[in-house]
Amino acid sequence: HKQWYQRRVREMGQDQSISKLSPEELRELEDATYFDKKELQKWFREFMKDCPSGSLSKEDFIRIYQQFFPQGDPSQFASHVFKKFDSNSNGCITFKEFIMALSVTSKGTLDEKLDWAFSLYDLDGDGYISDREMLDIVCSIYSMVGNMLILPKEEDTPEKRVSKIFLQMDKDRDGRLTKEEFKEGSRMDPFIVHALSTDFDSTKLEQKK
Repeated sequence: HKQWYQRRVREMGQDQSISKLSPEELRELEDATYFDKKELQKWFREFMKDCPSGSLSKEDFIRIYQQFFPQGDPSQFASHVFKKFDSNSNGCITFKEFIMALSVTSKGTLDEKLDWAFSLYDLDGDGYISDREMLDIVCSIYSMVGNMLILPKEEDTPEKRVSKIFLQMDKDRDGRLTKEEFKEGSRMDPFIVHALSTDFDSTKLEQKK
């Protein structure tokens, strides 16, 4: 009994240590995000409850999106977003990567959201969004929302949607969008940013299993 009790005390200590951020980590994340200490600790507890290893796999990330979009197939869009969250490209998302990206997509300024959106759409990272890249993302959004969205006839396919976007945004008609063109056009077209604003509330994080 004594050995069991000692082991349990040790385990409880470990449980507590992984369910709280250290003061240093808290300070760093509070400075780098729009979350306060209380929100950060809450998110960290939920994250560690579902990801005891301390990292979120691509498969689990896709499952979170499936909770939000059960009528469609969010796997392609979630894969694109996963790459953006996974800032060091090692194939998994740490809590720091998760909360930094979430801070921008859920609480950032419009300008920050548009910068983030541009880098998501710019799949090859060359500083421009080609019509092919835009089509990849828009196709993945249409697959994700499924029949949840009733679209006007001129936007009822990804191809029509991309043609309309480029007609509005591609001012110099060179077949690609600069960041300036993209940001200016997106301010007048909420569709572009709306798909990014899925809030990972804690209940969804818990339900991913």
